Amino acid sequence: MTEQNSVKTEQPITRATGLLVIEVINSNPNGDPDRESDPRQRPDGKGEISPVSFKRKLRDLVEDKQGLVWTEINKKLNLNNNDDYAILESRGRKRDEITKLLTNDFNAFKKKYWDGRVFGNTFLETGASTTIKTGVVQFGLGLSLAPIDIERSTNTSKAGVEVDKDRGMAPMAYRIVKHGIYCMPFFINPSAASGERNTGCTKPDIDLLLALIPHAYAHTRSYIRSNVELLHAWYIEHSSPLGSCPDYKLIDALTPKKKSEPNKWSSSRDEYDILDKLSDELKSKVKSIEDLMEKKC
Repeated sequence: MTEQNSVKTEQPITRATGLLVIEVINSNPNGDPDRESDPRQRPDGKGEISPVSFKRKLRDLVEDKQGLVWTEINKKLNLNNNDDYAILESRGRKRDEITKLLTNDFNAFKKKYWDGRVFGNTFLETGASTTIKTGVVQFGLGLSLAPIDIERSTNTSKAGVEVDKDRGMAPMAYRIVKHGIYCMPFFINPSAASGERNTGCTKPDIDLLLALIPHAYAHTRSYIRSNVELLHAWYIEHSSPLGSCPDYKLIDALTPKKKSEPNKWSSSRDEYDILDKLSDELKSKVKSIEDLMEKKC
């Protein structure tokens, strides 16, 4: 390891609070497998985006080492060794090989898997007291600010599934949210990177996370998720390792408010007051605040 990289790695992780403000237009931001992939929705009508769903997008961008996002961010951050940024929660993983590494060389295990260091490790093996159980970064549930209106329609294709039909149909397969503004909090806890709970997470790991967030939706679009946009990705560093301001105050201050009829679904972002700064009082309590969407590569 070069002297420059050694200094970079030893930089402390800062206690931080974040908030993603997400706009959904005629898209399904997160399907519910228990409801035939309907957009996730609470009994009160508000929509949900699971933390797992958002983290999956970040993992996919890191795992695609030939992809544009990884190539450009790697160039900017000078991460160098791709072997230190493997993805533990990958679709083609070989559990036996991972378990062997976890059991025989835990330090090598932590060094290899970026998402294991950042988000934690779900390979909770019996008797493995050193296994990472929680990560430095935790994303909360994304929740729409108002109830969502879901539209369902049938998909058709020219070629039918059955040989005697010239057209295929998938009844009610296209399920979208017409419009919604969602907020998803996230938290960076340096305590999980120190002491006995040390995950191996370093400042460069967090720098990578912050660089990935603005591209999470733009570079993982799909047919059913064509228009999901991050309006803001607020990242607030505290001036104390223990926290210099209650998280809820920061989150509440930056959460958009619906101008009228809060219990009715919306059709455009113009129906919300979307703030672009903190009050001077709250700014004085934190080290810094920035919108990651203004720092795209």
